Amino acid sequence: MESNKDYISSLLKDIQAETREVVLMEVCGTHTMAIAKSGIRNLLPPNLRLLSGPGCPVCVTAQGDIDAVIDLAERPGIVLVTFGDMMRVPGNKSSLQEARSRGADIRIAYSPLDAVEIARQNPEKEVVFLGIGFETTAPAVAISAEKALQEGLKNYSVLSLHKVVPPALEVIFSDPDIKVDGLICPGHVSIVIGLEPYIKLAQNYHQPCVVTGFETLDILEGIVMLLQQVRQGQAQAEIQYKRVVRPEGNLVAQETLKKVFTTVGARWRGLGFINNSGLEFSQQYEELDARKKFAIPEYEDIPIKGCACGDVLTGRITPHECPLFSRACTPINPIGPCMVSHEGACAAYYRYKIT
Repeated sequence: MESNKDYISSLLKDIQAETREVVLMEVCGTHTMAIAKSGIRNLLPPNLRLLSGPGCPVCVTAQGDIDAVIDLAERPGIVLVTFGDMMRVPGNKSSLQEARSRGADIRIAYSPLDAVEIARQNPEKEVVFLGIGFETTAPAVAISAEKALQEGLKNYSVLSLHKVVPPALEVIFSDPDIKVDGLICPGHVSIVIGLEPYIKLAQNYHQPCVVTGFETLDILEGIVMLLQQVRQGQAQAEIQYKRVVRPEGNLVAQETLKKVFTTVGARWRGLGFINNSGLEFSQQYEELDARKKFAIPEYEDIPIKGCACGDVLTGRITPHECPLFSRACTPINPIGPCMVSHEGACAAYYRYKIT
């Protein structure tokens, strides 16, 4: 029986035998971190490049939306509940961390249900959960909304900045300035959405897509599967991560999302406005929509001077090609969200000293 070590060696031999110029994009921020930590990039031939994509939900949140969140958090009587990686994301004037230091009531939670509990315990205050994430986290937010509605919690709402991944990948494939020969598709998101969206992408744009796990062996297998398609001129959607991802996805989660949310256009950092790529509450749940409840206006997307995070998220440049990277922009003093988030490409490149 072939050992894991021998199998990995055989995968690397297959990868290193590739002679043509091939560019693959790892969509998911967790893949970016896993690839950086394992040193996989150092094992690839120079003609095979891996680019980071728009798979970090914190990073792709539009600059105007971040500014809107910070201003909402500083309104009197508001308790803003958020995941921790949003605290240090820079707005144009400050961050949530700085707003909290000025007295804003901002609390970190590990689950949307934590925010529901805070609303129960503070009936005199308006509790707003900041909904950031893709199809992976949106079902949990939907469950919190159902819970709040069932209990009649009038002081709980959600500012939904959720996004869905497939429309962004369509933009990547259709942009002539972004050269990508195949996608390492996100494992976590695919648990929910299944394979169907990637089948459509592969067919429409004649580009291979492989849903891949996060262990080193998973990623190497995914790369080999993509290279096999490239060599044979094929464009199919496949699953490497079969121990977790099913072709049909999670049907219960899909139904929950359809019930609670409706798809709308949304702004993405680096990609602009994309139709049907955001989630807002359906009519049945719109009383929980913080954007409507507090009449939150659209904030202009004013870029942070010098920050090239948008170009990193679309694979136009790698992090070290940004003039601010590791100089003005570091994890201690982040200029853009790609250096803040634990799934950000800049954070991965900085932490693991990728050149």
